[in-house]
Amino acid sequence: MSKVCQLTGKRPVSGHKVSHSNIKTKRRFEPNLQKQRFYIPELEKWVTLRVSAKAIRNINKLGIYQYIQKQQAKGLATDIKL
Repeated sequence: MSKVCQLTGKRPVSGHKVSHSNIKTKRRFEPNLQKQRFYIPELEKWVTLRVSAKAIRNINKLGIYQYIQKQQAKGLATDIKL
């Protein structure tokens, strides 16, 4: 399973791990993904998504149905079938 948020499209990014002596080595920054079940009252169905912590906060603020519609309007969350 890939480490990509299904709603925001967040992916791992690369960067440097910097030691105390300022030696830089390559590392990956992984997104904070959680597997979460959401109930969509407009459709009366449950959906299981793998989403980032930031997406969960936005879902709590806006509601799952409105947030998915907003992300699909931006061209994200295309793999979610409602």
